[in-house]
Amino acid sequence: MKISTKGRYGLTIMIELAKHYGEGPIPLRQIAADKDLSEAYLEQLVSPLRNAGLVKSVRGAYGGYMLAHKPNEISAADVIRVLEGPIQPVEGIENEEAPQRELWMRIRDAVKNVLDTTTIDDLAKYTNNEVSDGYMFYI
Repeated sequence: MKISTKGRYGLTIMIELAKHYGEGPIPLRQIAADKDLSEAYLEQLVSPLRNAGLVKSVRGAYGGYMLAHKPNEISAADVIRVLEGPIQPVEGIENEEAPQRELWMRIRDAVKNVLDTTTIDDLAKYTNNEVSDGYMFYI
């Protein structure tokens, strides 16, 4: 399974909103400037996140976006599924022979488990290159 820029940048939006949770709305232009990303592209990504009920928008001079739920109530899987679709390492696994199908299902289940059990709050707590539990996270 390959996560595209949609999923990666969608997680970036959600992590940045989690870092500022409780502080009010954050403009996308601020996230775009801080992360050197295209504001127009982030606008395209935030719309499905809003439609899925993961973020709320606030209009006006001091408007922007904020998480619709507590950061520890939103999983990485929630974001990836909205922006990337179903989590599958291989398409058409039902047509594979039993040993291969079993392998692909195990891989799918392992990836789903990691995404389902990792919250946006977990990700927001890490800084660049911080090591935790033997894993290095790059955000």
